[in-house]
Amino acid sequence: MEPTIRQGYFPGVIGQITEAHAAYYHTHWGFDVRFETQVARELAEFAGDFHPGRDGLWVARCEGCFAGSIAIDGRAAQTAGARLRWFIVDPKFQGAGVGASLIGRAMQFCIEKGYPLVYLWTFEGLAAARRLYEKHGFILSEEHAVAPWGPTIREQKFSVHIHSRKEKE
Repeated sequence: MEPTIRQGYFPGVIGQITEAHAAYYHTHWGFDVRFETQVARELAEFAGDFHPGRDGLWVARCEGCFAGSIAIDGRAAQTAGARLRWFIVDPKFQGAGVGASLIGRAMQFCIEKGYPLVYLWTFEGLAAARRLYEKHGFILSEEHAVAPWGPTIREQKFSVHIHSRKEKE
């Protein structure tokens, strides 16, 4: 099933992405209200300061339903790197190519913008997402144990230098 991808802000998108994250990570990882409020706050700040020439936001829909999302926060792209954020695929659409379509769009955006580095924060245990990150050249660059949303997790930072990624293609 080929997802329909919508780019940029539209009414309700902050709520859809926040709900998807809150429900998934509470159900599968036991994250508490602090996680949902952090996602909502940071996503709202991102949307409020969104610049289409600098930032990217994509939402996938399948069968008329929210299927996933991904964003590129380009505010610090030339210094600390562009940050890949809010990547999620609804469990009923996992394994159908939604995640690959979303991350492909996000990485193409970063290449077109000339961003030298892209990074993301995630945590150990999200194997399918990690495979997609590694397929796009991301490597584990930092990790440590934290417990910001309830259970202790092993937070991980992955990054990719775009120039070295282009040379591999």
